[in-house]
Amino acid sequence: MARPPSAANPKLAAVTIAKVEPLTTARALRGPFDYLLPKRLADVGVGSVLLVPFGRRRLAGVVVEVAESSELPPERLAEPIQALEAGATPELVGLGLWLAREYCSTPARGLELVLPPGTGRGGAGTRPRLELLAAATEAGRAALGDGTRLGRRQREGLRALAGDGAAPGAELSLDELVPAGLDRQVLRRLEARGLVTLRARERRRRPAVSEVGARSTRQRLSAEQGAAVEAMVGAMDGAGDRELLLHGVTGSGKTEVYLAAAEAALERGRGAIVLVSEIALAPQTVSRFAARFGDGVAVLHSRLTGGERRDEWQRLRSGEARICVGPRSAVFAPVADLGLVVIDEEHDASYKQEGDPRYDAREVARHRAAEAGAALVAGSATPRPESWLGLRRLELARRADGGQLPRVDVVDLRETSPRSGPLHPRTAEALAAVAQAGGKTIVLLNRRGWAPFLSCRACGRAWGCPRCDVSLVVHRPGAAGAGPEGPRPEGDLRCHHCGHAEPIPDSCPDCGAVALARHGAGTERLATLLEDSVAPLPVFRLDSDTASRPGAHLEILRRFDEAGSGVLVGTQMVAKGHDFPGVVLSVVLDADATLRFPDFRAEERTFALVAQLAGRSGRGEPGGEVIVQTLAPDAPAIRHAAKHDAPGFLEGELARRRALRYPPFSHLVRVELSAMEPEAAQAAAERLAGALQDGIPKGTELLGPAPRFRLRGRHRRQVMLKASDRASTVAAVRDAVEGLAASRRLREVAVSVDVDPQ
Repeated sequence: MARPPSAANPKLAAVTIAKVEPLTTARALRGPFDYLLPKRLADVGVGSVLLVPFGRRRLAGVVVEVAESSELPPERLAEPIQALEAGATPELVGLGLWLAREYCSTPARGLELVLPPGTGRGGAGTRPRLELLAAATEAGRAALGDGTRLGRRQREGLRALAGDGAAPGAELSLDELVPAGLDRQVLRRLEARGLVTLRARERRRRPAVSEVGARSTRQRLSAEQGAAVEAMVGAMDGAGDRELLLHGVTGSGKTEVYLAAAEAALERGRGAIVLVSEIALAPQTVSRFAARFGDGVAVLHSRLTGGERRDEWQRLRSGEARICVGPRSAVFAPVADLGLVVIDEEHDASYKQEGDPRYDAREVARHRAAEAGAALVAGSATPRPESWLGLRRLELARRADGGQLPRVDVVDLRETSPRSGPLHPRTAEALAAVAQAGGKTIVLLNRRGWAPFLSCRACGRAWGCPRCDVSLVVHRPGAAGAGPEGPRPEGDLRCHHCGHAEPIPDSCPDCGAVALARHGAGTERLATLLEDSVAPLPVFRLDSDTASRPGAHLEILRRFDEAGSGVLVGTQMVAKGHDFPGVVLSVVLDADATLRFPDFRAEERTFALVAQLAGRSGRGEPGGEVIVQTLAPDAPAIRHAAKHDAPGFLEGELARRRALRYPPFSHLVRVELSAMEPEAAQAAAERLAGALQDGIPKGTELLGPAPRFRLRGRHRRQVMLKASDRASTVAAVRDAVEGLAASRRLREVAVSVDVDPQ
């Protein structure tokens, strides 16, 4: 096994050393490790993936440096077993290592993000798909007329390859030759006789591209759009600010600006990365870019097959594709000579990765653009306070079609009885009018399922998850997204955190009462109610249950787009970036629900959710209307969203955060510790807090340990830091966590670090 360098040994020259980070999850592991490169691996460089001996195991590892010397003598260094397929570029290796440091993760986890899809701990990547090509030789062409003895299928195959009209040397694939009766065995026999030549060629696995929202025609830019593009081009050329905020009202044509900026990048021989907030939006944006740039556009996201992801990644690596579109993971695309990085809908929390490493794709994009000297463009109608304060603004104040922003009507639910159901009479009236006119409506309720919880009317028992400290959500019989056994005929109760599911009981197990109450409404119940109230308009439901099957979300959006009229009902997925010209009414139900969360971003999220859905209405149609149902009509977020007043909301929000010392006026770091036993989690949290107390810089506020709700059977504790000095605080947390991970007594405790938690 290769050993880490030792300061006690003198450096030896005249050898080639690969410094390798093994792809292992062990947090306490300290790499990189030195391996002696033999002559057979002379082509290995930074970013290469090697299979190396590591103790009694064989692991894949990434070369992070190639050196001419080691602190260990060559005879004590092991050699790699073999080189695997081509890995990442040196630029991406640096990005992966930076990310691991910045987000207190391990080098292996950071590097895995930048490697080709499929490369990892198993030691092999996703293999290319090959197709067999055949061409007739001169002897094969002659054999058709000189009496050479041929079988029936051999003769028909040669006619297909060398018959009348076939160009000399023309190649046909095996798929094209199957109708002529050829298969692989027949071709091999012809090859053995010297009558054909065969070769294998990689065959691209092409991702499906949505036609929803596609635009094949080039739009003429307005004066505001042209000025924005000019600023972006200047940023690419090094003139002025390189980091820009494109603040455009909904429907102002931000995508057309991105297209023009990407075109300018290509004209300069540079590439572009365009980040979208959701996988559901990636194919739609790809269709817009593909209409402009053809096969020069690649898409990367987790819902592609392994082969599709591998082929798209390789097209970008080779330069065949110069523009990458995708959600947060596309920020690691191997685009060379990067000139433009776009973050569309930059306010969206989905840019934050939930698993380790918990990176923020917006910050990764910012770092990558700075390293490449590229222009960074963050676009949104509802920007984050951080972006509003820190970036130069480019304004698109009017809709691209010249239309007016829709009128927003805020209705106060305090005026209605809870027994009246989820729809306010004003909302029901507006929906009926749309149904009569045959128009289109989008209805948002950011809560899936039939009802949020179930309780016993007699004794008050509420059904909770046995593994998480949360209520079980009621799902109706036959609902999409059921467990592995399929939908239960009587419906079921499900945990939206761990996936636990159980049948809806006939009676209360505590008191035997059969009077069980379903409280509130989710998207399932709402869709059923709307099917009755807006008939004969079709109702389309879009949430994580109906969109769980690959491609299902695109199918739902396509059907709604192509329908002459209808209602699209769903969770926040329906509010994100969709462009449906026929929508005349948008409705937000329970608009203040997010205000009740104990989160300093609650106001920001509520404003963005209401304003974004409001922007779906009135595109391509005169007017347009928005109805917002709320119990808090006077909340600043709702008042400003109703007036489409992002500047007014952001100025007030920044003043509030400055007074409370929240981001962007401080930096937050959260460390979560979890264990099966609460005592173990508490002890580890107290030990970590003690270590941090001595290591954090002056002025950093340490909060906790504090309990969090139990999740997937694990008891959780958290320690929070509020800091002015981000770099020093992150370094102190990294050192404390690594020291904790090295303790044998705490092996049963899982530790995760979240820098800039959302």
